[in-house]
Amino acid sequence: MYVRLKPHVVKKQREGNFPKDGPLDTLFNSPREETMPDEPLEFQDILPDPRTYDKMHPPKYGGNATVVLFHVTVMSLDSIDESSMTYAADVFFSQTWGDYRLRLPDNMTSTYRLLPVAWLKDIWRPDSFFKNAKQVTFQEMTIPNHYIWLYGDKSILYMVKLTLVLSCAMNFKSYPHDVQTCAIKIESISYTTDDLVFQWDPAVPLVVDTTIQLPQLELIKTEIGDCTTEYSTGNFTCLQVVFTLKRRLGYYLFHTYVPTCLIVIMSWISFWIKPEAVPARVTLGVTSLLTLSTQHANSQKSLPPVSYIKAMDVFMSSCTVFVFMSLMEYALVNILMGDLLVDADESAIAKGVQTVVTVSKKLSAKTLGANNSPEPTREPGERLRRTTSTHRNPAFDSTFPPWRSLDTMNCDGFMQLQNRTNARSEPHANAPPPPPVSPVTTPEDEGEEGDDSRTGSQRRDLAITVDRCSRVIFPSSFAIFNILYWNYYVGWPFPLLNRDIVYYDQ
Repeated sequence: MYVRLKPHVVKKQREGNFPKDGPLDTLFNSPREETMPDEPLEFQDILPDPRTYDKMHPPKYGGNATVVLFHVTVMSLDSIDESSMTYAADVFFSQTWGDYRLRLPDNMTSTYRLLPVAWLKDIWRPDSFFKNAKQVTFQEMTIPNHYIWLYGDKSILYMVKLTLVLSCAMNFKSYPHDVQTCAIKIESISYTTDDLVFQWDPAVPLVVDTTIQLPQLELIKTEIGDCTTEYSTGNFTCLQVVFTLKRRLGYYLFHTYVPTCLIVIMSWISFWIKPEAVPARVTLGVTSLLTLSTQHANSQKSLPPVSYIKAMDVFMSSCTVFVFMSLMEYALVNILMGDLLVDADESAIAKGVQTVVTVSKKLSAKTLGANNSPEPTREPGERLRRTTSTHRNPAFDSTFPPWRSLDTMNCDGFMQLQNRTNARSEPHANAPPPPPVSPVTTPEDEGEEGDDSRTGSQRRDLAITVDRCSRVIFPSSFAIFNILYWNYYVGWPFPLLNRDIVYYDQ
């Protein structure tokens, strides 16, 4: 849709009557040299003869291989995924080559002309591709993000903006103290080095945005290089951009290392608990071991299931051994204590049984005293249904007089008579208990008891000595392990990393 301006508006634009200090004042009111615009180009204007121009053959000037200059601008690095070993990058990617077979338009007065991108299908261009790319996304908002320039020396510049998902072979042997090296590789797919050679632009080969920030990794170095590869069909030219990434330790220090060390230290509390507290010491050791296993599993979630041992595995496995050895230390203490813990349990059970027996005797005495009350007066003349004397029990007969019938008794009376019958069947039930007979001890028995007491005391002292030694041995061993671990993987004292970004090598 076109909009036609009114005549007075066109006149003001021609005269340059724009407000001073306005946004268009400098553009329209300033004095400038009049230049004639270039006329629109047609494809035939730059192509000498379509019958002699071969777009599949590179322009080998003088029989030499065509040289293509490359420039890469890295705008962002993100989405680094350790599980799939991939990362994403947004780049501006430019190629510059010369085609002496083209001709310049007669009316070309500027340094370069912008050509339609569709003309790339009809002229020769490099067959470059990203060797380690898994996905390439071409940006089309708000317009397709690529263009072509034709310079006065018959050289062509092609610039395009791309989002790349690239593979990166990562090594996790030093994880999380690892340094990863990832690359962007650009290679020719169909031309050997006899026909085509890629080179970096000698002026500015690589530009990396200095504001790139990664959540867990830090970009410490960037360099360019050559990765020309020999295949069975010949040598194919290749260029690469290499990123050196150092993993940040802060996240793992506060979420893995410090909590794990605290769990190991917590397991040492059992050395200060008395050996008789079996549930407390066993529960503390088992809980520490299970918590450490869960912590180890959580630290491996973001990594692929590799078969080699990582630095994190070394640390977590060593901490697990320390916690397990603290649990085994109490097993040794339990063995040294011998039967003392069992005797203590049996004495507690015996005391409980003795208390139950004493309370039962007191209740029985009270019940017998209540049952020895005088019997109620019975009315004469009542007949007893049982008259056979051969089947009578003397205790039963003394309990039931001839005039007392079972039919006339209620439930309470029957229970009282039953208790009275049991009391009479034991003639010495109400007699005071005989005095306890003290066992006769001999000098040999006294010696054995003294030896047992001394042996039990020695066993307990030996178990306590083991606990006291463990209070020193375990912390010292853990401190030595940490010094060796951090010195091997990080360096002691911790070196300061050189964080200067190298954009390219000379």
